Parts: sequence; C-alpha cells; structure tokens
Amino acid sequence: MLDPDQIAGLFTRDGRFLCARWGRPVVPVIFGLADETLDIFRAVTRAALAHAGLPMAETDPEMGANMLSFFVRDWQELADMPDLERLTGQGELVARLTTQAADQYRIFRFDADGGIRACMNFVNMGGGLAEAHPAGLAETMVMRSLLTFARDVEPSRQVADLIRAAYDPALPVVAHDESHALRLAARLPA
Repeated sequence: MLDPDQIAGLFTRDGRFLCARWGRPVVPVIFGLADETLDIFRAVTRAALAHAGLPMAETDPEMGANMLSFFVRDWQELADMPDLERLTGQGELVARLTTQAADQYRIFRFDADGGIRACMNFVNMGGGLAEAHPAGLAETMVMRSLLTFARDVEPSRQVADLIRAAYDPALPVVAHDESHALRLAARLPA
C-alpha cells in the first residue's frame, strides 16, 4: 500500500503539489490506430473509467471530445496536423519531441475549478514503443490521463486503488496542498 509520502511524491513536481482529477465526463477519441488495436484501446479505456467511477459521454458540449490520443510512427507526422499549435498551445512541439527522442507526451487542460477539462496524448510508435503490447500501452496511457501525476506511473493495483480513491466524491477535484496525500492514503484499501 502507498503511504502518504509516496503519494505526495507522485503529485509533486519542482516542489509544487498538484493532484487534479476529471471534473466532467470523458469523451475519448483515438487517431492513428488500426481497427483491431483501436478496439483494445476502447475496451481498456472503458474499464479504467468504470473502475474510477468516472462517466463516459458521447460528446463534450464545449469541445466535442476531451481525451484525445494521437499515434504516429514519427513525430514529423504531427507537423502535417492542422492547427497543432492552436490545439496544444505549444509552438515548436514537433521539434522539441524529436530533439528529446520522446516516446510520448501528455498535455492537460483545466476547467476554472481546477478539474481536468481535457487531456491530449501524443505517442510515437516508431521508437521504443513499437513492440509494446496494445493492452499494456492502453492501460498505461489511460492511468496516466486520469490524474495529474508529476511523473510517469506504471499500471499496478496500487495505482488503480489510488485513482479510485482520488475520485471519491467527498474529495475536491483539485488539491494544491500535500495534506491531500493523507486524505488519499486514508481511502486506500488495507
């Protein structure tokens, strides 16, 4: 079981604590996968959202879709995507991901109350993830998209339990104080 210090470490970056969860139903859309792999990602996403108690919807009234995943074989494919800079709010994203030889990149957008409004995942399947099993990759991506983890987490029962605890309706959708880790720890199964 994760203790409060371990939990705080999962949400602390550069000395700042941030634990935010989705404050609205999730509308996932996936681009760049073959149909058989797409079915796996959809099933894993549905299961993860159900475990967290987070509803899915057909459409988001403001954005249409709010959990977007883009799969490419090379980061340069993103350069052809219309309005990439407008979508991400980040100029030179393709050049930065190429220079860093990144396998994946995630961007969160937030509602006025601090809850997650949108999540964009960009995944380069031409590099180290080329041989990744679709179900394992899907589980990893969805888990990392459900909370604002400060570092990459791997799928595990502990992380799944933590995500479920964070979606307790009695907890706020966003917390900036490390004491929130105590509240999360208290909700984990013994």
